[in-house]
Amino acid sequence: MIKILSYILSFIFYILFLLLLVIFHPIQVICHKLFGYQAHKSSVDVLNFFLMRVVVFLGVRITSLPKVNLPTDRPLIIVSNHQGVYDIPPIVWIFRKHHPKFISKKELAKNIPSVSYNLRHSGAALIDRKNRAQAIPEIYKLGQLIAENNYAASIFPEGTRSKTGVMKPFKAGGIEALLQAAPNALIVPFVVDGNYKIEEKGMFPLCLGAKVRYKVLDPIEPAAYTAIELTKMVEALIKKELNQ
Repeated sequence: MIKILSYILSFIFYILFLLLLVIFHPIQVICHKLFGYQAHKSSVDVLNFFLMRVVVFLGVRITSLPKVNLPTDRPLIIVSNHQGVYDIPPIVWIFRKHHPKFISKKELAKNIPSVSYNLRHSGAALIDRKNRAQAIPEIYKLGQLIAENNYAASIFPEGTRSKTGVMKPFKAGGIEALLQAAPNALIVPFVVDGNYKIEEKGMFPLCLGAKVRYKVLDPIEPAAYTAIELTKMVEALIKKELNQ
């Protein structure tokens, strides 16, 4: 019975998820081409609100969705652990007042409705993860963007998602490149707790009773620390919050 239920709910989830991407793709294009950046951003915010909430059809309950009270007159660097693709929508929604921009592998900028268009037109850093000589300058350009506009850059220093929820070591290179371009950016640790449970279930991720929470930790002024020190500090803070 549970297996049949997982098939039914997973089917509903995938249909809704894909419909959202397909429906919002032309909405994004129209907003961007006719009304400009702000309208495009607003359409992306609404899309990610729904993408964040649609996991309820898998039996997932979001137990904590924080509101942020951070300055909008300086750039932010959101440093988060990474548990899967479902980490993205809450960051977009929670930090929507700060215009979060992402570092993404360049392959995602093609052939995915809504997602690829947004990556190409939102100011994201599109990197080749195997080519540091290409990646670091691209991240530096993102740092310049957030410095000039007081936007936020979101970075997952683990590089790839944790399939078990156990954090991988943080790497300092991306944070260092961002800080070189935006030295006054406020470092904001962000905790993702539970999203790995969705993707570990495979194609039929029934997660009845699974709880997911998100938490924004106290921001850190970067001036007194090196990028390596900041990276280790944020890693330790997030690990403590996850009891790891």
